[in-house]
Amino acid sequence: MTTTQRNILIIAGIFILIGALFTAVYIGGKIPMNDAGTTGNTAGNLNNGGLFCESDGKVYFANAYDGGALYCMNPNETEITKLSGNCVSSINAGGDYLYYYMESGSSGGKGLGYMGRTAGIYRSKKNGKRVQCLDRSYAVMIQLCGNYLYYQDYDTKTGTSLAKIKIDKSDKTTIEDYVINPASYANGLIYFNGTQKDHALYTLNTANDSIAKIWQSDIWNPIYLDGYVYYMDVTNNYRLCRYNLSQDVIEILTNDRIDFFNVYGNYIYYQKSSQTEPALKRMYIDGSNPEIVAEGVYENINITSQYVYFNQFDAPVPVYKTPTFAPVYVTTFDAASAAAKANMK
Repeated sequence: MTTTQRNILIIAGIFILIGALFTAVYIGGKIPMNDAGTTGNTAGNLNNGGLFCESDGKVYFANAYDGGALYCMNPNETEITKLSGNCVSSINAGGDYLYYYMESGSSGGKGLGYMGRTAGIYRSKKNGKRVQCLDRSYAVMIQLCGNYLYYQDYDTKTGTSLAKIKIDKSDKTTIEDYVINPASYANGLIYFNGTQKDHALYTLNTANDSIAKIWQSDIWNPIYLDGYVYYMDVTNNYRLCRYNLSQDVIEILTNDRIDFFNVYGNYIYYQKSSQTEPALKRMYIDGSNPEIVAEGVYENINITSQYVYFNQFDAPVPVYKTPTFAPVYVTTFDAASAAAKANMK
């Protein structure tokens, strides 16, 4: 073999190696697409800040004892692990990835990269690795709908609009230039109340982003579940009702004025608004068997398969909890506090 032939073979080998490396990087960095029906989190959790999200046997949560940093645990609160030192909310999960709103530099950050404070929609692996910013945006609310993140995109000049971006960071689109809450997603449809001319019930078809009014009403924060839409009745002092879509029937679930609510399984948890008797309460989804969970004013009602988490209004800690389905037994989320202290050592 001549020197020239040897050099040609070496150069060809180098190009083959470079091509293989580029291919590996491309395949390794490509985001697998989700099933069309993938939902990132429950509507009730997202309407309460999206601070907890359960997926594939794990609970991902914003640890209030550590400045809202991202943590992971088993549903029974064992094996708690810190994934990120930054403050997160609107947590979504789909496939092997997490999606959330994050404010960097908020907790636990050191060094030059944490000198500035930035905010946006981020994606990471479920182990907290491979963090990437998808949109440098003040996203008030995020919901994963199949392969797109729909979110309320706030701009100081233009206000709040509904936008979407694909999970691989492509195809960012503004849907409407007014407030639409994308939290309630099911069967390819986003259910939301109007905010412009009325508070009627609308749907957004995620196949083509077309909007349709489906019920002339006066509602707030609708949540679709199993053929019903649960909502706050604006006309009647924000009492909680549900509407049967197929039968066109309204059911009054409670005459209590409510501030927040969350629906999970066969239970509704809600904050009763009252000057004299405020309380976090729960009842069955048909309105039966109402009972007090905790007296006082609470917020951020997030639900997992094991526990309901909440805190006093305008006081992030302590975080309280009660079993989701078992008899009411309110305690504090001590495991999260202990994990935060361990990570601060």
